[in-house]
Amino acid sequence: MDTVNIAIEPLRAFLVQVAAYLPRLGVALALLVAGWLLAKGLRFGAVKALRAFNFHVLTERAGLDAFLQQGGTRRDTVDLIGLILFWAVLTGALIVAFNGLGLTQVTELLSLVLLFLPRLLVALLVLVFGLYFARFIGQSVRTWCRSEGIGDAELLARIAQYGIVVFVLLISIDHLDIGGGLVQQTFLILLTGVVLGLALAFGIGGRDRAAALLERWFPRREK
Repeated sequence: MDTVNIAIEPLRAFLVQVAAYLPRLGVALALLVAGWLLAKGLRFGAVKALRAFNFHVLTERAGLDAFLQQGGTRRDTVDLIGLILFWAVLTGALIVAFNGLGLTQVTELLSLVLLFLPRLLVALLVLVFGLYFARFIGQSVRTWCRSEGIGDAELLARIAQYGIVVFVLLISIDHLDIGGGLVQQTFLILLTGVVLGLALAFGIGGRDRAAALLERWFPRREK
């Protein structure tokens, strides 16, 4: 009899632990289902609201939708914003569920993801408004140059537009805070190298061309 009790005792202890764990597992599953439903509702409402305010028109004119479609996706920027909100809510539900189950390591990892998603959303909004502003400035420069009779209006407009785009990209990358600023520093180093290379090449071999361009853009007025 003692031998039977010794053999059954581990099984009994295991069943007791399972019985104590099942209520917490049920609560966790209920939280996941509720979080998933809330996330889908928030995603649906956010997408509908943004489209009602014609935010998709802004993203289309900014050129971000075309960039996403070139990457092989049928989603636009509004859908991407809704997806970020969906995962933010669902990640919060996962954190609560896993915390209730005592899985602290998983909770810490998901907390990092939850902190990153709002930064990603803000960076995306900065990119949308920044690209739209860059295109507006480019069109304004093009119109002004043509009205003033300045040659190479298209080139000057692109220089102004791309300059603002680079600045907006730096702000977005800095807000994401990926790699402790390593990505931003690498991008700045590469950009500085390209600018210096072009400046040296243009300054050494294109002085006459530079003078001709300045004369064409800003002709001297005869007295």
